Amino acid sequence: MEETIVHTFQKSESEEGRISLRNYKGKTYVDLRVFFKPKGEETFKPTKKGLTLDVRFLGELLSGIEKACAKEPVTA
Repeated sequence: MEETIVHTFQKSESEEGRISLRNYKGKTYVDLRVFFKPKGEETFKPTKKGLTLDVRFLGELLSGIEKACAKEPVTA
């Protein structure tokens, strides 16, 4: 499985959010997932907390995020 990390953001010292594109069995997916860093380790590991969608739904996802941003001011 081929993965391209598109964006990461720090949630806390031990957690980060990650957006990536993955190719699996000839299809492309967008993956939004929470990663954690176990104590004493330097590498983040994926959790079950996340969402994987066929890339064809990216437009719908973006539309929903834009609507959420319009309702709630973004400070980042």
